[in-house]
Amino acid sequence: MSRGSGKGLSLKDKLDGNELDLSLCDLNEVPVRELAALPKATILDLSCNNLISLPSDFCSLMHLVKLDLSKNRLQQLPLDFGRLVNLQHLDLLNNRLVTLPVSFAQLKNLKWLDLKDNPLDPVLAKVAGDCLDEKQCKQAAVKVLQHMKAIQSEQDRQRQRKLQAEREMEKKREAEQRAKEAQERELRKREKAEEKERRRREYDAQKAAKQEMEKKTKKETVHTRKPASSSRPPQPPQHKPSWSRSVLRVLLFVLFCVLCTLAACKLTELQHQPLCVSVNILYEDVVAALQNHKALQNMLQHNSQQ
Repeated sequence: MSRGSGKGLSLKDKLDGNELDLSLCDLNEVPVRELAALPKATILDLSCNNLISLPSDFCSLMHLVKLDLSKNRLQQLPLDFGRLVNLQHLDLLNNRLVTLPVSFAQLKNLKWLDLKDNPLDPVLAKVAGDCLDEKQCKQAAVKVLQHMKAIQSEQDRQRQRKLQAEREMEKKREAEQRAKEAQERELRKREKAEEKERRRREYDAQKAAKQEMEKKTKKETVHTRKPASSSRPPQPPQHKPSWSRSVLRVLLFVLFCVLCTLAACKLTELQHQPLCVSVNILYEDVVAALQNHKALQNMLQHNSQQ
């Protein structure tokens, strides 16, 4: 097996019964795939290597019962380290661990634990205590498990409180949203009612104005017709002036024709014609009648003066 990765040589050569010793191999990473192929290796020694971290799939080695990671440079354990539920013995001596993952509380079968020579959080260091003998290491396992369970419970409670707070907040937001929607619906309803009332008032006002205008128009019509029927005399039809003018034109035309005929019968060679003879006789009779009428007027005037 080559240095650094643990690859190149079969791990079966390192397997002794159910114990696999990979200590002092100058490993920088754990050969998880090869280890997973050896489920019989329930005891694994990875001490005295150069491991800085464990890969996340390391926690799939659930067949491990005893694990020695002492004297490496581990700064933290995988978050799901608690999946190693069959683990009973864990040696983390002389690493660079400050805290443990919360899932550590799930290692319910853990009975031995060594956390010495790590820069642990003061609270965790006080809980773990020393591991100078078998009894102290067993007590460390019990106390650390209890401590991590308390942390897990507190985190669960905080998570529940946070979840509850989020639910309450969500309910509050939903209630506020419902109240807002109800308020908007009420506002729209009120605006609709106000708009309807405004249109009704406009309709009533227009109707009243129309009725008032009709009354005023009717009153003015009655007022206008009454004086016309009482004070003004009935005017002649419009066609009468036109008829009078037509008669006057006809008379003038007849007079003109008579004068023309008379002039023709007096002044032209037509005076010996029978028609002109009759016209001339008629003319002389009329002149004589007018002279007699004038003489009668003079006589009457003379008599009246006497």
